[in-house]
Amino acid sequence: MVKVEVLAMILAGGQGSRLYPLTAKRAKPAVPFGAKYRIIDFVLNNFVNSGIYSIYVLTQFKAQSLTEHIQRYWRFGAFLEDHFILLVPAQMYRYEELGPVWYRGTADAIYQNLHLVQNHAPTAVAIFGGDHIFKMNVRHMVEYHYEKRADITIAAYPVPVEEASRFGVLQVDPEWRITEFQEKPKDPKPIPNKPHLALASMGNYIFRTEALFELLEADAKDEASSHDFGKDVIPRALKEGYRVYAYDFHRNPIPGQEGPNLYWRDVGTLDAYFEASMDLVKVVPEFDLFNPEWPLRTANLFSPPAKFVHETGERVGRALNSLLAGGVIVSGGTVRESVLFRRVRVNSYSLVERSVLFDDVEVGRYCRIRNAIIDKDVKIPPHTEIGYDLEADRARGFTVTPEGVVVVPKGYRF
Repeated sequence: MVKVEVLAMILAGGQGSRLYPLTAKRAKPAVPFGAKYRIIDFVLNNFVNSGIYSIYVLTQFKAQSLTEHIQRYWRFGAFLEDHFILLVPAQMYRYEELGPVWYRGTADAIYQNLHLVQNHAPTAVAIFGGDHIFKMNVRHMVEYHYEKRADITIAAYPVPVEEASRFGVLQVDPEWRITEFQEKPKDPKPIPNKPHLALASMGNYIFRTEALFELLEADAKDEASSHDFGKDVIPRALKEGYRVYAYDFHRNPIPGQEGPNLYWRDVGTLDAYFEASMDLVKVVPEFDLFNPEWPLRTANLFSPPAKFVHETGERVGRALNSLLAGGVIVSGGTVRESVLFRRVRVNSYSLVERSVLFDDVEVGRYCRIRNAIIDKDVKIPPHTEIGYDLEADRARGFTVTPEGVVVVPKGYRF
């Protein structure tokens, strides 16, 4: 195989149990987001926009939807050998060594596929999660990694000290070399010269290739290890004196974007997913989907334009402060502060507000829907209310989150 400078490996095998029922039939990175995308699209765009075109996507749980999305819509063609986005399912590649085990952790997922790294002999390996919403110029982080002559560079997100106990926290010296890793500490240490902020690990890493092999081979032999980068590999690297540096995500420059890069969301819970979706419909959203210098690619399904019809009395088709995909028809209803995916139809006299409707949802006449996430292929009968009586919603079998968001599963039949 052709040699590459930077090899990207995206960890996309997460089960996403806290996002259930959105993950009942798909992996977390395949969950739709932002009217037309899937969560995996954002990290893929980060690599492609950064000029890193050699990408493996490691999958495991309920991967069919994710597999089809990448195989159909993320293809470079066959002309350039170092331009590829390839799926790597869990396949017990080291069966003779490990026995019949799937990926046992983030580090083990990479360990079981070190032969792919060896095939390309890269200078550096970028290991990123596939389940966050963010923009990142990965090339800038790679250059920082080279500049520091680092064995490992970890992307870090400054968070208020009072919130840092929810994260793995990095301690750094004045040169940003990591000296200590705290796993969800009660009393997190702040950034030097910034006493109100602490550094949270984003779970995105750049490894010097030789260091990656050394550390993963040692971790595989450790029977006490959980084979996780944050819990096992990074602490081992610090203990053994590897050069491990933190990269300040706020310094990351995005072409066409003014000011620091501040937006990073782990949409790991239903409430976090809903909040991130509502971020998109603000007048000036924190996460900008419309930056032409940082294009966000996804499936091109050649949908027809969105359409608004009827303007008679109360029967007016309209959408306010909302995000709508192609093929949406608002036929005499009102959509407010909502995200509507492809081919959603909202019929006359209905109100949809602060909600997320996935592909092919149809809202019958005189419905009222608020604070809801409705998965694909749901037909809502006329006069239905969702989000107004949470006990009634629970009685139907819907999930109701701690913040009161109602989630209707894919294909639900009333």
